[in-house]
Amino acid sequence: MHPIIFSKMDFSQSNLFGYIEDLQELTIIERPVRRSLKTPEEIERLTVDEELSDIERAVYLLSSGQDIQGTSVVANLPVLMRQNPAETLRRVLPKIREVLHVAGVEMQLTAAVSFLTVLQEESVSIHTYSHSFLHIILQNLEHRDAGVSNAWLETLLAVIEALPKETIRHEILNPLVSKAQLSQTLQSRLVSCKIMGKLANKFEAHIIKREILPLVKSLCHDVEYEVRTCMCRQLEHIAQGIGTELTKTVVLPELVELARDEGSSVRLAAFETLVNLLDMFDADDRSQTVLPLVKSFCEKSFKADESILVSLSFHLGKLCNGLYGIFTPEQHLRFLEFYKKLSTLGLQQENGHNDNQLQLQTLEQEKKYISVRKNCAYNFPAMIVFVDPKNFHLELYSIFFCLCHDPEVPVRYTMAMSFYEVAKLLNSGVYTIHKELVTLLQDESLEVLDALVGHLPEILELMTNGGENSGSESKLLSIPDLIPALTTAEQRAATSLKWRTHEKLLQKYACLPHIISSDQIYYRFLHRMLTIILTNNVLPVQKAAARTLCVYLRYNRKQEQRHEVIQKLIEQLGQGKSYWNRLRFLDTCEFIMELFSKSFFCKYFFLPVLELTHDPVANVRMKLCYLLPKVKSTLKIPTDKHLLQQLELCIRKLLCQEKDKDVLTIVKRTVLELDRMEISVDVFQKRFYENDLLDQEKERQEHLLLEMEQLEKEKQQNEGRSTNVNDKIFEKKRKEEKKSKLVRSQSFSTQALHPKYSNVDKCPNKSSATGYTSSVSGMGKGCMLSFSDDSFRTHSTGNSGNAAFPSSSSSRNLFNSADQKSNGNKETQSRKMSMPPGKSPPTLSAALTLNTCKGKFQHGLAEYTAPSAGQRMEHIPLENTPWLITEGLRYHCAFDTNGLRWFLDRSS
Repeated sequence: MHPIIFSKMDFSQSNLFGYIEDLQELTIIERPVRRSLKTPEEIERLTVDEELSDIERAVYLLSSGQDIQGTSVVANLPVLMRQNPAETLRRVLPKIREVLHVAGVEMQLTAAVSFLTVLQEESVSIHTYSHSFLHIILQNLEHRDAGVSNAWLETLLAVIEALPKETIRHEILNPLVSKAQLSQTLQSRLVSCKIMGKLANKFEAHIIKREILPLVKSLCHDVEYEVRTCMCRQLEHIAQGIGTELTKTVVLPELVELARDEGSSVRLAAFETLVNLLDMFDADDRSQTVLPLVKSFCEKSFKADESILVSLSFHLGKLCNGLYGIFTPEQHLRFLEFYKKLSTLGLQQENGHNDNQLQLQTLEQEKKYISVRKNCAYNFPAMIVFVDPKNFHLELYSIFFCLCHDPEVPVRYTMAMSFYEVAKLLNSGVYTIHKELVTLLQDESLEVLDALVGHLPEILELMTNGGENSGSESKLLSIPDLIPALTTAEQRAATSLKWRTHEKLLQKYACLPHIISSDQIYYRFLHRMLTIILTNNVLPVQKAAARTLCVYLRYNRKQEQRHEVIQKLIEQLGQGKSYWNRLRFLDTCEFIMELFSKSFFCKYFFLPVLELTHDPVANVRMKLCYLLPKVKSTLKIPTDKHLLQQLELCIRKLLCQEKDKDVLTIVKRTVLELDRMEISVDVFQKRFYENDLLDQEKERQEHLLLEMEQLEKEKQQNEGRSTNVNDKIFEKKRKEEKKSKLVRSQSFSTQALHPKYSNVDKCPNKSSATGYTSSVSGMGKGCMLSFSDDSFRTHSTGNSGNAAFPSSSSSRNLFNSADQKSNGNKETQSRKMSMPPGKSPPTLSAALTLNTCKGKFQHGLAEYTAPSAGQRMEHIPLENTPWLITEGLRYHCAFDTNGLRWFLDRSS
């Protein structure tokens, strides 16, 4: 048979026959095909009578069933104990004990878990449990399989917590003395070590000293290093049970001896136990016993005992802070240098290694060095406490920089996880690590970004507000770098396949309104959120972007920008061509109802939502129906009565016109729910008090944003005017006019009135406080209102010819101030007189001060004649006339800035 080469296959006619000949030489071996998974005999053995009860079936399967059926019964033991505990203990549990003697590993592990579950569910009393289950657990502790033995040991340790002392003493402690002897198996001695660590917290100190400590000392000197290691790790629990005095006299000497053991694992266990027990040693023990041991470990870790290096780097932070009080300045510096050395281990030549030795480093060594640097990153917050945050920049910043720029991802990941703790410790000096925050945000690994994002809002808040004591300049300088880093991080997460990281990032970006300005959010983040909603294909990411966008909209401080975003949401989502976008519009509306006041939703989104009742896609109509109860809850009666009518009309249309069965079912269900709902009213009710109070607070904040926007505009206008030269000239001119008016008003008050106008102030007062009539002889038909400066012009709204002042508040202040002048100032009342012949009314200033009239007003567009000239003047345009004219009277009056009344007669 010739080999067939597929790399250069030629399907020409000559070669094709050659392939066929080769195929003919192949003999097909016929194998019997099994038509079923089980033979009839096997099916017969697996068949159980259906009329048997649960207990009888369990007994039958344990007696004559296969192993898989017996394992199923053992796994179902907690259920049987809940249903019929008495029969289960009498008939099923003895069978399980028999089967476990010959059972395989799977059934043994299942039984250990089931026994523990029965204990946790408290199906029987602890006395019954110890009588029925404890002996089975103890029998299987020394199983030949280590995994099975450990599983039963875990169950026993959990049972010891619940057992009474007498039961523990007789059933566990007394047999333990023989099991811990050197003549017993290695597995038996290891189990004894772990049990003694658990028993130390169950008995008094004198019982432990008399019955347990002798066994502990014996096992600490066992010939097998595994037993010495296991017992050494239990010394921590024993020390907590016997107290400080016995720990100092019994446990500490054993630890010192084990720390010098020939086995590296024993030395490692002794070191870790020593670190964990630091709080129990006094200053003398720490300085005379613990500190020399620690120094010895540090010296040997680089030379003779690298096995302890990883553990030493992990516990170094706890060790340094635990021994802080006994360090001399030299020792303090020495441990700090040791930490710095560990932080860069493997990144440069260390311990006299030459280049050839570095090249011969094994992969295991590289992994060890990475673990050491990772542990140094984990301990970095503790080392900040060790050196004092004030000395961070001098002592630790270089190490912080190296760890944040470490070439290995696990190290940078750990730094990102501890970054928030570092920022909290630095407090006012947090601005010093701003560059590292930007570095980690732009890290090439998304794992690092994901670790940093967890506390990103808190970190950013500390970055912008934490540096108050160091001056505002550092805060201001931190913002420009942060914003590009944040946008870059989001874009990298968006282009990756890790959508959960992207979702988490978008959720955390909702904190930005508290960090940066509204304009920065609007131009750098808000439109990006809208783009994600429109283009991203992952639903959780779209929802996260929608909620964050709503938060940005909530805190936006410019009404024009808010209206633009609202319009885009309605047009691109609510009225979008894709039904997917319309679904996202409904999601966005849910977030708006959550974050905004009811009045805001009703004003902008209520009707666009109802328009989706006519959507051609059934899924959109279905989602809308689910949303309708929330939509109705935003209404207030009687203010939103017209919206309620629109809602009811849409529901009736859905009931009458809906053809999709699923949508119609949901519509009917929604109608019943809407009927049961109660609509809140404008006045607070006890049932809705909390919700109404929350909604009122939201509405108050929204109004506050509008007022802040108005104040900012006025501030900008005032600043612009103050820098304008023309305004300075105008101010000077206004002061001169005011001075001339003051002189003229004083002359009016001192000189006698002309006989023609002596009866002006004696006119009878008609129903209106400002509507006066008088037969003044010799007075012309009207007086001309002249304006000499275009800056006095006001804008017209075109509504019934009424004047439109710049704002309602300003016009209200204008009238109120005029009322005060007319009603409270006697000097002003004495000056209520008409204009003398040959004089025209003075020009009004930009800041008008008019007395109010209680009649109906009209901003007069009429023809007037000068009283002295007697000739008709041209029309006075509406925008040039800020005078208020009372209607219904032959003679009318208006007031200038000084409160002087000018009588006007409408020309025919």
